[in-house]
Amino acid sequence: MSDGISVRFSKTIATAVVVLLVSKAQAISMAALIQGIPSLVPMLEQVTPALVSIRVSKAMTAPGHLYATGAGSGVIVDAANGLIITNHHVIADASQITVRLRDERMMEARLLGSDPGTDVAQLQVEAEDLIEIAFADITTVAVGDYAVAIGNPFGIGQTVTSGIISALGRAGINNANYEDFIQTDAAINLGNSGGALVDMGGNLIGINTAIISDSGSINGTGFAVPVDMVASVMERLKRDGKVKRGLLGVAVAGVTPNIVTALELNVDYGAVVTDISPNSAVEKAGVQLSDVIVEINGKMVRGSRQLRNIIGLLRQDQNVELALYRNGTRKSVQARIGGSVGRAVMGNSAVKILARD
Repeated sequence: MSDGISVRFSKTIATAVVVLLVSKAQAISMAALIQGIPSLVPMLEQVTPALVSIRVSKAMTAPGHLYATGAGSGVIVDAANGLIITNHHVIADASQITVRLRDERMMEARLLGSDPGTDVAQLQVEAEDLIEIAFADITTVAVGDYAVAIGNPFGIGQTVTSGIISALGRAGINNANYEDFIQTDAAINLGNSGGALVDMGGNLIGINTAIISDSGSINGTGFAVPVDMVASVMERLKRDGKVKRGLLGVAVAGVTPNIVTALELNVDYGAVVTDISPNSAVEKAGVQLSDVIVEINGKMVRGSRQLRNIIGLLRQDQNVELALYRNGTRKSVQARIGGSVGRAVMGNSAVKILARD
């Protein structure tokens, strides 16, 4: 009798643990857990309604061809206002943008703004009962975390693939752009562009953007724009319809062991000032050649590319604090960000930008 009570009690505790895990992570179904089989079904049921398929029409100038069509993906980020994020290259030069929701509703979308430099665009639709996706805290994302890519590959319909975070802070894919990519081995194909890369809790960690492939086939090297960069661009697109780039008016290079020795630095990271534009923000702030910028508003600057990314996403006329090393001594100066509306061009022979059919 007591053994039977003990068994029933243990089963009750086990069931309670299952319920707790499901309610917190929402990434493993209760039935699957009881059977010892992991499943992403509950998480996907929560997330996939926030993913949309995008069809674009573009006017053509070739004889006999009035329009060309292309496919891509998008993510609903603000249900109340009908805001959708996708890639710039998905909707570039589109004469019409059509969105299909998970429930098969179709509607025309309006382009609110687009930023070629980060390959992020913002659309708006008028629809009720939309479901938005939650943003992850990018600082908690680490190499080795599981990740799921959701999109509309080849226009065949919503598709889910899984993998891990292979690397963070990837750059050099297209040197004309602002890059801080998340790399993943989750399968990404043509049409996945603008879709979501999510964590096991169903939170958005990036917008799928590109793969590296000479043939266009999958080789486990996909890239996503990180959600913090997406959020920064969203704010500017919503307000201005374009991104007004912040500029310091400085040319920089990465810190090397030789530079560390020559400048007697106490750090092995940062951006070395190699040129200063006349009347620029840094000149007015008193920055000098060979200064090594190591922080902007308390955020570490590991190298020249990171400095460019940080400044490019700051507001024009914003006051910032620069921490730098000069002659081996750490200093702090105040600068006022200048800027202009920058425009970078997508494209690289080694990079297949997705959904460009």
